[in-house]
Amino acid sequence: MPDNDLQIALDLESSAPAYRQIVDQFRQWFVSGALPAGSTLPSVRRLAIDLGIHHNTVAEAYRILGEEGWLQVSHGRAARVLERSCAPPASVAERHELKDRFSRRLRSLVAEIRASGLSEEWIFAELRSGVEGGN
Repeated sequence: MPDNDLQIALDLESSAPAYRQIVDQFRQWFVSGALPAGSTLPSVRRLAIDLGIHHNTVAEAYRILGEEGWLQVSHGRAARVLERSCAPPASVAERHELKDRFSRRLRSLVAEIRASGLSEEWIFAELRSGVEGGN
């Protein structure tokens, strides 16, 4: 990782697949500025070795982050964090699709959290912290 303080923590007992955990952690670092535009990420193989997982798992995470516009990913080159604008989607249909996608993801995550036994108060506090920019 570019910064020794940034360590990916995988919970292999979690119902969330490892690639999704990687995506979520990188996304948090991008949003918080911990990994600013221009930063390079470890190679797929290097990160897979460091995490003790199959390289296809890391490749899938990088692919998703590339599709979301967070990373420039090309074979044989280091993945680089891209500058992203915070401009909203242009069309009503794009906004609707984006809201639907996030709603499905949020409902799934809330169900997972509730199944773990954490309280609604904790969920609300974490959501509030995330919206207000807390870590």
